Amino acid sequence: MKVPVAVIRLPHGPDGSSRGFDPNSPRFQALGPASLSSGSTADLEQEQQSRVTLRERYLRSLSAMVGRPVRFTMYERVKVTALFGASDIDILNFQVSELQTPLGIQREALLRCSDIIAYSFEL
Repeated sequence: MKVPVAVIRLPHGPDGSSRGFDPNSPRFQALGPASLSSGSTADLEQEQQSRVTLRERYLRSLSAMVGRPVRFTMYERVKVTALFGASDIDILNFQVSELQTPLGIQREALLRCSDIIAYSFEL
């Protein structure tokens, strides 16, 4: 027997009939490639290559952090230290161990990346 698969539909766009995102919205402008408006394929390829390089460096830094003590600076100038464990696939949460907070030590914890301002670790 085949298992039914749910279909996810995008919400209606700003014009009410299309589906997708408004290309004039601030979110689209911030996340979309800046080179699209120029129309130059060489510029677009250069921008894509730059993004690939930056993403690869970031992912390598995440893998280098595993098992190391990491210092996190959170909102309200709260500084915590923990052993980095893993990140979810969307890099929305960090799993850490031995989280040292001003209130005490948590054996295991999830840190929301949206709450983190900066983090550092030694190689």
